[in-house]
Amino acid sequence: MAIRLKTRWHRSKRSGRNREGSRRAKTQENLCSVVAINIWKLAKEVFTRMEKENFRFREDTQAIDVIAEFCIFMLHITDRMIYGQLPEEERGPLINGIAKEIATTIEGNQIDLLGPGDYRAVFIDKLNERLNNYAECGFDEDGPTWDFLRYLAKNVADIMSLSDDKWVLEQVMDVEAPELVQCIQSVVRDVFALKNS
Repeated sequence: MAIRLKTRWHRSKRSGRNREGSRRAKTQENLCSVVAINIWKLAKEVFTRMEKENFRFREDTQAIDVIAEFCIFMLHITDRMIYGQLPEEERGPLINGIAKEIATTIEGNQIDLLGPGDYRAVFIDKLNERLNNYAECGFDEDGPTWDFLRYLAKNVADIMSLSDDKWVLEQVMDVEAPELVQCIQSVVRDVFALKNS
């Protein structure tokens, strides 16, 4: 995926303030923000690639819903990766913080495209439902298993069903999801300094 992801803090020789800031311990808010921004960028990139592959998004709501599905997928991968690697009292607040950042971004985009509405509550409800369902799917040392990827693909295909694209399942499972998994695993390892897991 040709997208620039931020996983390290800037260390400029030109600015003492930047050098000092990059050495400072990162707050939970910093970590949540970096992961959420990368998740959003990756999800948006997948949407853009699917559009270039002639998958049709007839409505703005379809586009945002597809991006949201990819965001939720990557959030759950993040949770699975940090489980057991970080203390439990840190893990919950981190995942909640990332989810809130993503919800804010999605809500902002929906307001821009669709006008005022209670989009945040709808997204949070979907997020909770999806995370419960992903929890039933397999995840091993290589990442998400077939059922995990299939659940994502089914959710995206359900959203896209209005546009008659028959190859959505295959595109998501064979092309988009494997690349997303690699990218988000790299981001999570770098940001949280995890051992290769």
